[in-house]
Amino acid sequence: MAVRPKKRRVLMKTAKTATQNACKLCNPLGACLAFKGIERCVPFLHGSQGCATYIRRYFIGHFKEPVDIASSNFNEDTAVFGGSHNLKLGLQNVTRQYKPEIIGIATTCLSETIGDDVDMILRGYTCTAGLDQPSPLMIHASTPSYHGSHIDGFHAAMRATVEKLAEGGPKQNLLNLFPNMVSPSDLRHMKEILKDFNIPYVMLPDYSETLDGGPWEEYHRIPKGGTPLNAICKTGRAAGSIEFTSILPAEKSPAGYLDEKFGVPRYQRCLPIGIRQSDGLFALLEKLSEAPMPEKYADERRRLVDAYADGHKYVFGKKAIVYGEEDLVIAITGFLREIGIIPVLCASGGKSRLMKKRLAELVPDLDGLGIKVRDGVDFVDIEEEVKTLKPDLLIGNSKGFTMSRKNSIPFIRIGFPIHDRFGGQRLHHLGYRGTQELFDRIVNTIIEYRQNSSPVGYTYM
Repeated sequence: MAVRPKKRRVLMKTAKTATQNACKLCNPLGACLAFKGIERCVPFLHGSQGCATYIRRYFIGHFKEPVDIASSNFNEDTAVFGGSHNLKLGLQNVTRQYKPEIIGIATTCLSETIGDDVDMILRGYTCTAGLDQPSPLMIHASTPSYHGSHIDGFHAAMRATVEKLAEGGPKQNLLNLFPNMVSPSDLRHMKEILKDFNIPYVMLPDYSETLDGGPWEEYHRIPKGGTPLNAICKTGRAAGSIEFTSILPAEKSPAGYLDEKFGVPRYQRCLPIGIRQSDGLFALLEKLSEAPMPEKYADERRRLVDAYADGHKYVFGKKAIVYGEEDLVIAITGFLREIGIIPVLCASGGKSRLMKKRLAELVPDLDGLGIKVRDGVDFVDIEEEVKTLKPDLLIGNSKGFTMSRKNSIPFIRIGFPIHDRFGGQRLHHLGYRGTQELFDRIVNTIIEYRQNSSPVGYTYM
């Protein structure tokens, strides 16, 4: 009897249809962070309570501060019949209990999907609020969770804020600074730099106190700090705006709006990480202030150059994978090339479609070095690249820890969120000072890994 050969199963590789372990956070999270940087502002989510809880969890884990985020608390009926009643009731409750000057309203995927016209609801609400105190100013940013990432929500909130508040008029000796989504320590450092240049400024947002303040004797429903409302109104009369971004188009940019509406010049700069980008920022500030760079920053630059020389033997030729927000990845990549590290993969969950173009401008030998650039990726995609690229370092936020541990790769934490280490909100990245701290951390991480891997555990470098 003839034996039929067994049929071989052919495994068909199908296209990926879903994100697994996203390399980004949700759109309204970024909007809530931006609203936390406005004085006496309460962030408000038009959507379910779970969305507010998710965002609070990330903020509290990173900043180690109490954070309140209001919600219109969608339920099954609201999802079917609309959230107008919940939104109005929620705004009344927040106004009565918190007495804010501003309520920053961000929409979630649920309210966006059912098509709630939030602007129309707010127009009706402000006419019929009937509260025993003035109705606070309402700022609405459209931030559907299924579109874009947290950095898109951050910029959308800032664009909506200046569209609502900025006023024109005679130009003033004033500079607007839109610093992007950086740490409270970086915000404080930028304020110090502008003060040392004697440049009057408006920084938007400014959560350097609201999300990194001192202890309280009693609970404050709205922490002190943030950019004052009257200062935001002046942004339309400023002499110029500096905006730290490489990928944000003018039509989505707060500085772009001020340029188009009021003729405020927009100076777009890469995040000032590394000597080259920091030099560019200080040169711009010298031009705008008509004053030389203060000597203390020249000293910081000299110390950084000396550190580059001292640490070169540890970092040169190392390979790194960098991931995170596109602007941060672009700036870190430029810095890594300065110090001799090859970023073999530059990855982001963002989808501006501009990251590779900006990286090629910053790193002319991008293709010659074989540097891969991938946007719209998740951590499953990145880990697949790890197996073939075999990097010496992983650089990004805390969401990459599992991948680092599984593959025994030294890990440098930067950006947001950092929820598995203490002090993420106090990490410096910007300017000569921030670059110095980042460089030291990278060198020491490499030394520690070599030391722990050595069979003799040497004690001298």
